[in-house]
Amino acid sequence: MDIARAIAGTVDVRADLPILEIGPGTGVLTQFLKERDRELKVIEIDNESVLYLHENMPCVNVIEGDFLKLDLKSLFDGGQFVLTGNYPYNISSQIFFKMLDNMELIPCCTGMLQREVAQRICSGPGNKDYGILSVLLQAWYDAEYLFTVHENVFDPPPKVKSAVIRLTRNSRTSLGCNEVLFKKVVKSTFGMRRKMLRNSLRQVYEKDVPLPADCPYLDRRPEQLSVEDFIGLTKLIESTL
Repeated sequence: MDIARAIAGTVDVRADLPILEIGPGTGVLTQFLKERDRELKVIEIDNESVLYLHENMPCVNVIEGDFLKLDLKSLFDGGQFVLTGNYPYNISSQIFFKMLDNMELIPCCTGMLQREVAQRICSGPGNKDYGILSVLLQAWYDAEYLFTVHENVFDPPPKVKSAVIRLTRNSRTSLGCNEVLFKKVVKSTFGMRRKMLRNSLRQVYEKDVPLPADCPYLDRRPEQLSVEDFIGLTKLIESTL
C-alpha cells in the first residue's frame, strides 16, 4: 500500500490535469489516485479486472480496451492529461513510444515498470544502459528515476526489481532537424552500438554516398553522444543527403 500511495503522489507535479491510469487491475493504485480532486479514467484490458472495478469502484470511469489501440485525443475532449500506472513489463516500451507520438497531450508521465527499462530511460551518455529509448524520450522529456521497488513487496514476488520514474515535458518545441531522420539515425547507430559511427551510419546513407568528412562523431560509438549531439549529427546528415 505504501508503494501505491507513493506512486500516486508522483502525479501531483501536474495537479492541474486529469489522470489516465493504465492497467489498474484490482485498483490498488486507483484507490489513491481517487483521493485527488481530479478527473480520473482507467483503461484495463482484462475482463475480470474490469468487472471487479465496476463492482468495487463504481465511481471510477473504466475503459475496457487496449491502451496501445486507444485514440488518446478522445479521452479528455482533446485536452492534456497525466499518464500513470503499474505498466505491464511486456509492453512498457511500446507505451512510451505511443506517448512520444502523443506528446502534445501528455506533459507528464509517471509510474512503475521493470527496473532495467527505467534505467534505460533515465540513463545519460557514457552509461551502458543508455540507448534508443533514452535518447528519443530525453529529447522531449526530463527523466527522473524516483525510487526502486524491491521484489519482496509483491506476493508472489516477481523475478525482477521494479522502479518508479517520472517524465516531464521539457521546453523544447522542435528539434530543429528532420525528426524522422533523427529517429532513423538514433535507431540505426544503436542497432550497431559496438561499432563506431563511421560504420553504423552506412545504414542511413546510400551505398555510394560518402560520409561527411567534417563529422566530429565518426570515431565515436552511439552511447558517447548526447541528445544534442544526435540532433547536431542529424542536421549534418540532412545537409549532405
